[in-house]
Amino acid sequence: QVQLVESGGGLVQPGGSLRLSCKTSGASQSLFRMGWYRQAPGKQRESVAFSSLTGAETLAAPVKGRFGMSRDNVNNIVYLQMDRLKPEDTAVYYCNQVGSDYSPLREWGQGTQVTVSS
Repeated sequence: QVQLVESGGGLVQPGGSLRLSCKTSGASQSLFRMGWYRQAPGKQRESVAFSSLTGAETLAAPVKGRFGMSRDNVNNIVYLQMDRLKPEDTAVYYCNQVGSDYSPLREWGQGTQVTVSS
């Protein structure tokens, strides 16, 4: 059974940085595209970033230029580096393996809360 465990969230001031981690167990992440998603209170979950099998990243427009995604296939971890954070980045962040159509494949983990506030 594949499990995804996110970590690294917290409270940060606007303009600050955080690095999120997502550890995959039960399957090699090297075989899958990976994605980061977020869900703000009262809103639907949205995609934030994707990493291809070769590590090429695709970023959603609201985070382009501020966030970066990377992957460590040896340790089955993907990262989301978040810089110049804004209050509107406040959300629970999730990761998932994604299919060829970029749809999430696994059950969602517990996520990690990111709060951007002064």
